Amino acid sequence: MLLNGLMINVQRRLEKRARFNRLAAEIQGLSPREILDLNVDRTQMLRDLRREIYG
Repeated sequence: MLLNGLMINVQRRLEKRARFNRLAAEIQGLSPREILDLNVDRTQMLRDLRREIYG
């Protein structure tokens, strides 16, 4: 039972990490022009993403 819970926890962490990496890569891939068009700050977007994924 303990091992099963540990494996579930590890799987969830891996899923969160994969989701974060995928979305962070999209943010990093935005051109400076796209950032200006969106009127956002790339660093703040990454901070918000981290907060959204990890709490």
